[in-house]
Amino acid sequence: MIKAVFIDIDDTVFSFSGFVKKAMRDGFEKFGLKPYTDEMYPVFEKINNELWRRVDLNELTIQQLCKIRWNMIFERINISFDGTEFENYFCEELHQSAVFEPHALELLSYLKDRYILCAASNGPYEQQYNRLKVGGIDTYFSHIFISSAIGAKKPDKEFFDYCFSKLRGSVYDSLLPEETIIIGDSLTSDIAGGRNYGMKTCLYTKGKEYDSDYKPADYIVSDLSDIMKIL
Repeated sequence: MIKAVFIDIDDTVFSFSGFVKKAMRDGFEKFGLKPYTDEMYPVFEKINNELWRRVDLNELTIQQLCKIRWNMIFERINISFDGTEFENYFCEELHQSAVFEPHALELLSYLKDRYILCAASNGPYEQQYNRLKVGGIDTYFSHIFISSAIGAKKPDKEFFDYCFSKLRGSVYDSLLPEETIIIGDSLTSDIAGGRNYGMKTCLYTKGKEYDSDYKPADYIVSDLSDIMKIL
């Protein structure tokens, strides 16, 4: 029986892609750059995903990612501008962002009354916590586990060791990994981390197709509302 649910924040609760498109459109106008076009977002997505994959594999730190991300993107889309300055703008905007994924609020309202609900995110603590507060959902969670406050990140065992020690100390004297589930969009951090720790896993694909012969998670959903049929 599932007792506790862990859920990722970016691209699971909040629509990171929706935020990025708005930040690029508004930021390019703010700094007098060429207008944003829809062809630019896939460039951001490819570079950002690869950089975060390297962070998950401990090949790169979050600080290093922030130093190079926008310089790499601007080079690819032929914009001459200081990527570090745009990164600062981008992070300031992200700090106040609370654009929800479809049915995220409905799902969280459903889960919080039935399970011990925990946010589980890689990223800066103040930024992620503030976004939950801006979105009015910080009180939905019994625990908010953020990598920068823990000193370890998903998918590392130390991240989950910390989470379970807190849950066992405040909710259950004994809580087994198989009595928990993690919901997220990342195969390398959410799904790999949860699976390796012995947790149940639920991959949120947002409609992306996966080879039917390969099942990376216990459950695969394209819409968050489908999770209410599982839990």
